Amino acid sequence: METARKSRLLVARRWLPDSIASRLVLTVVLALLLTQAVSALVYLTDRPPGPPAHSMRVLVQRVTAIVQLVESTPPQERRRLVKAIDDPVLRVDWNPETPRFANQREGFPFDRLRRAIRGELDDPDRAVVVEVRRERPMPGPFPVDEHRWGTDVRLSVGLKDGSWLTFVGGDPLEGPFRLLRFALWMAGIVGAVALVSVWTARRMTAPIARFADAAERLGVDGEAPPLPEAGPQELRAATRAFNRMQARLARFVADRTQMVAAMSHDLRTPLTRLRLRAELVEDPEMQRKMLADLDEMAAMINATLAFARDDAKHEPRGPLDLADLLQSLCDDRVDAGHEAAYEGPAHATVDGRPVALRRAFANLMDNAIAYGGGLTVRLCLGDGDLRVEIEDGGPGIPEEEFEKVFAPFYRLERSRSRDTGGVGLGLATARTVVRGHGGDIALANRPEGGLRVTVTLPR
Repeated sequence: METARKSRLLVARRWLPDSIASRLVLTVVLALLLTQAVSALVYLTDRPPGPPAHSMRVLVQRVTAIVQLVESTPPQERRRLVKAIDDPVLRVDWNPETPRFANQREGFPFDRLRRAIRGELDDPDRAVVVEVRRERPMPGPFPVDEHRWGTDVRLSVGLKDGSWLTFVGGDPLEGPFRLLRFALWMAGIVGAVALVSVWTARRMTAPIARFADAAERLGVDGEAPPLPEAGPQELRAATRAFNRMQARLARFVADRTQMVAAMSHDLRTPLTRLRLRAELVEDPEMQRKMLADLDEMAAMINATLAFARDDAKHEPRGPLDLADLLQSLCDDRVDAGHEAAYEGPAHATVDGRPVALRRAFANLMDNAIAYGGGLTVRLCLGDGDLRVEIEDGGPGIPEEEFEKVFAPFYRLERSRSRDTGGVGLGLATARTVVRGHGGDIALANRPEGGLRVTVTLPR
């Protein structure tokens, strides 16, 4: 039961809009539709009883009443009376002479109408003429009371003095079309409200989108400008908190960099004294070992300082031909006597920092050469990103070590000899640079042997 309920909830969520703006618009439109449905129910149920305005019974009653009223009025007053009686629902005209009739109709249902009028007037010989002004099948307005008296039918009734009254139905939107007109009005209102809701929802959620972009930008560029405080009160409060957090992070990074720089500077002084003292050692072998240790310590201090400060991070971003950069790095390794091959397009542009990316890919290539003997660099173009694969023919890395090797100073080779590896900052520096460009690095062992390093960068 619980699994079925969760399944139904997942299906329901899949059909719901995902954005705040879409959900806000959906809420407004559904509330409006519910209001319109209630209004329509009230409109359709709270109407006075009785037949519609164009039913046969109402038509006969009105026509006979008007005929009796006009007959009881002096001829000189009849035009003013007819003008007062005439309305959009039933057009009435008085003609002192016999009009010219065309397209007269006999038979059912017109005979029924004539009989009803004559019976209401108590005059079986009363002249009643029904004309159809358009040659098309009649919609059957007479047999059923609910059908309308249309504009295509003209009814003429003769008066006792030889004059005639002519009746024509008006307001073609009445009758069965009143519901259509009502529905069109409702649809128009819903459409207008929906458009206004979409515009309002986008205006309201735009600051949230900017907030999300700023949060994403903070993960890439710690020196991004603060976010403008705009939008509703709650969003302004969240923006102020975000800006304070960004400022605190910037101060933390600056303090850490300054501390590491100071430590590096302070360590160089005793290292220099130790080097001078080592030069005074008379035993050549002991002196060589001491100087090698001092060189190792100096290399570690310099690498640590470069990793902490990340000097290239402050260089401006701009268009960069990544394919040309990779080709030049491979050529440099080939000139140094190593095996390095590039596969991919001749040109591929990304937005990045040239020095930082060169350092990152150089570290990855040097690792491949150090542990795999050679490398192949492959550049692939994706829909919205670039994928660089660096493959070597070495022994690979255990899967449980994939994440650990990116930690600063972590080395699979446990010795601290510079002959067997660096200080353990190459991969950490490379991932910091790549993530600073909005990308990432992934490791995988090749089935045929060796390690594949995949770098993904946005285009």
